[in-house]
Amino acid sequence: MQCENSLPDTFTPEFHDNRAVLQMPHNTLGKTGLKVSKLSFGASSLGNVFRSTNESESIEVVREALRQGINYIDVAPWYGHGLAEKVLGKALDGIPRTAYYIATKVGRYQPEVDKMFDFSAERTLRSVDESLQRMGLDFVDIIQVHDMEFAPSLDIIINETLPALQKVQQSGKARFIGITGYPLGNFRTVLERSTVKIDTVLTYCRACIHDNGLQEYIPFFQERGIGIINASPIAMGLLSNQGPPDWHPATKDIKEACARSASFCRENDCDISKLAMAYTLGFPGIHTTLFSTASLGNLRKNLACANTQLSHKEEDVLKDVIKRYIDPLPVHHWEGVEVDEYKRQLQGVPDEHTFKLG
Repeated sequence: MQCENSLPDTFTPEFHDNRAVLQMPHNTLGKTGLKVSKLSFGASSLGNVFRSTNESESIEVVREALRQGINYIDVAPWYGHGLAEKVLGKALDGIPRTAYYIATKVGRYQPEVDKMFDFSAERTLRSVDESLQRMGLDFVDIIQVHDMEFAPSLDIIINETLPALQKVQQSGKARFIGITGYPLGNFRTVLERSTVKIDTVLTYCRACIHDNGLQEYIPFFQERGIGIINASPIAMGLLSNQGPPDWHPATKDIKEACARSASFCRENDCDISKLAMAYTLGFPGIHTTLFSTASLGNLRKNLACANTQLSHKEEDVLKDVIKRYIDPLPVHHWEGVEVDEYKRQLQGVPDEHTFKLG
């Protein structure tokens, strides 16, 4: 897959920075025909998912991201329990609707464990209307099932949620349908069994320095013309100098290996987050990679990564990190950890984790 550098259909002369848009690589998202920026904006930060944010700065971050060539935005009602969509709606007000593509999700909602997930057809249809109202939009480009691994059974996703999304699509409220989640095997199951046409998949933390498991599934997705959306190149903080938040679901082994990797990078005057972003953006087969921030400074750092190559020293440090700390890991993912914790919470067993992402 070769990135294109011509102007996408979303280019709007009176709004965009022409030079920045030309510099941003683009890929066609599967068979959707959407020519999306290689780097895209995840709006979870607008919902105070990672930290308390300043709404005015958040709004400017969205507008600046779009002006500078990002044309794909991903959000969900789960992020801030509606807050991210509301702030995003304010940010998009006045921007031509043709200047961006936007995706939201259904299925994951409230912080209370018994109200967190609902994949029923009725709630799905209602959720789409709520999201459109919060964002002030008539339609989204992609409507996605959020974290389908938390459904009591994938049968519910296949027989109830996806047919409801097909009705949404037929009504004109969404152009395409996607599925999201962390366990990779679920994508194969749902894509093979669904009678509803699925256009995109979104997973996170699976095309990173610590875990390249997505690579195994890319040929399967490509054979079906599925758009491949990747999220969280720094693995929800694992691959950063600050380290992950307390609620991060990674195993102790993975957390320790990533912490040692970050320390090794610092000792060699390298930023592990920069190496992580470069690794993910160089991952073959991915159409777009989502990052999230509510900081203008962090936005500019991420934008710079889209067009900056690693130095020879940074490439050598990256290779050393993988060889020394990542390759020895017996398991590189945490599939099942969050679902097991969720089930324990449903049963009333106290739990130290708070589910914030997915």
